[in-house]
Amino acid sequence: MAGDLAKLRRWLEEAASAEGFAGLHVTRAELPARVATHLAGFLAEGRQGDMEWLAETAPRRGQPTAMWPEARSAIVLTMNYGPDHDPMDNLAARGHGNVSVYARGRDYHDVIKGRLKQLASRFAARAGADVKVFVDTAPLMEKPLAAQAGAGWQGKHTNLVSRDHGSWLFLGTILTDADLPPDASEEDHCGSCTRCLDICPTNAFPAPYQLDARRCISYLTIEHKGQIPTEFRSAIGNRIFGCDDCLAVCPWNKYAERAAEVKFHGSGQMPPLADLLQLDDAGFRQMFAGSPVRRAGHHRFLRNVLVAAGNSAEAALIPLIDPHLQHDSPLVRGMAVWALRQLLDEEGYLALRSSHALNEVDELVLGEWAADM
Repeated sequence: MAGDLAKLRRWLEEAASAEGFAGLHVTRAELPARVATHLAGFLAEGRQGDMEWLAETAPRRGQPTAMWPEARSAIVLTMNYGPDHDPMDNLAARGHGNVSVYARGRDYHDVIKGRLKQLASRFAARAGADVKVFVDTAPLMEKPLAAQAGAGWQGKHTNLVSRDHGSWLFLGTILTDADLPPDASEEDHCGSCTRCLDICPTNAFPAPYQLDARRCISYLTIEHKGQIPTEFRSAIGNRIFGCDDCLAVCPWNKYAERAAEVKFHGSGQMPPLADLLQLDDAGFRQMFAGSPVRRAGHHRFLRNVLVAAGNSAEAALIPLIDPHLQHDSPLVRGMAVWALRQLLDEEGYLALRSSHALNEVDELVLGEWAADM
């Protein structure tokens, strides 16, 4: 029996590699009680923000078996999406929209899930087992499972870190009723390093290994449904979808390589804000077809682009921002007000406000006017 399991494991690793996965790790389909306790504390503090689904699915997140009682083992697959440059360099291009590395290519859900299904199907036939596959869309605590399986450890920024691939890893999981020998978990190798905490522009980490999503730029530009709080707008800079800072500064990235999967490479360029400000809904859908960026929707995306435009110091963008003062969405109107307030001098802003007869409702609801106006 042990020999059969060893042979099955070798086959699994070879098959996973052939599908483009960087690593394969196995653990029990069971998590320690502290994982659910940590999640409960996170939710009790309200740190999930608009992500209501986290609270709604919390009872099922504590254990994989809460979703599938027959699950015995979790097969964790990792896929590298490392960039070919330091993403921190992109922050200086203030006239261009900075999209997080993970979203510059094809949507990882589509790429990974298809290959995961292929691997799971072949494994099920070979092992005579039932399987279920997951890629970041179900109430499965994938990062704790990955750490427990030895794929890496959850760093002080709460993301998975690998000694081989740094911070640039996508995760996919196969739950199975097969009883497979588990791998040893990985130790925490963060040591005294706090680079990921110190670099955060919005101070989203109340303490090591804790995240307040409400302050996180990734949350604010992707998940958050409302207007971006004033206190975070300048810190967002040119980031229009996600943020890589805490990942990019991790010292373990010295071992990271560029993604082998070309679908994750993207164009390698950041689109000019001038072009993005002129996108209508159809143009937005066309430009970001097959990209995770479409997840934000056109209105929230424009909200983010207007924040970046306000931070750009480029007066040439003013004529492209001005039409958005009449946009149907209050998200867009409000952020257009803020962007123009950053780019115009006092006289120009007063003239604009008068000429557009910007109404009191926008002032009260969006709170975009300067305190001294």
